[in-house]
Amino acid sequence: MKDLVILVPDKNIEFALRGALGRPAALAIRSISHEYRPHMGRDGGARTTGVDVLAREQRRFTHALLVFDLEGCGAAVGVGADDLESELNIRLQAVWGVRAKAIVIAPEADIWVWGSDNALHQAFNWPMELGMRDWLKLKGFAFDGHGKPERPKAALDAMRPIHRQPRSSALYEKITSQISLHRCADPAFKRLRATLQDWFPPTG
Repeated sequence: MKDLVILVPDKNIEFALRGALGRPAALAIRSISHEYRPHMGRDGGARTTGVDVLAREQRRFTHALLVFDLEGCGAAVGVGADDLESELNIRLQAVWGVRAKAIVIAPEADIWVWGSDNALHQAFNWPMELGMRDWLKLKGFAFDGHGKPERPKAALDAMRPIHRQPRSSALYEKITSQISLHRCADPAFKRLRATLQDWFPPTG
């Protein structure tokens, strides 16, 4: 039996998680065996039927994660990530007990790549002396208190004509393989990290 199955809505989230889970010491967990299950219905499908999909995996894995973006998942207006997670966790616990959890990312997983400027500049081969964030501010992008763009996916897309890197899910893995996982302040990532630490504490 493997340690963990992770249901994801797309390759971007899968590869971002691959980069993070490939660094167990940085997450302060032991090395774990895990597999990904992409949902063909993307974020909306993960929200509506992800629990049922994971229920079929309980004989093969000791733990399960349901991970998707709040943006584009089709939740009712005014429903936040915390509310949606609570609802899904009740349904997950009916099958898995405390061995499964939902992680809803607000607004979207692209926020996870906005960590270290050095990692971002290296990943994109950023060609300008002006930093990415300063360039985006000149283009009218707003940033939160942690220095991350409020529209993270749109910010990544806006920079593409400058760095000329093709759109690729592998980019997410490249960045999460380099940024600090301990200092990441995104609430969804902090919940993910705490869950993994609770389930898979370091050995020794």
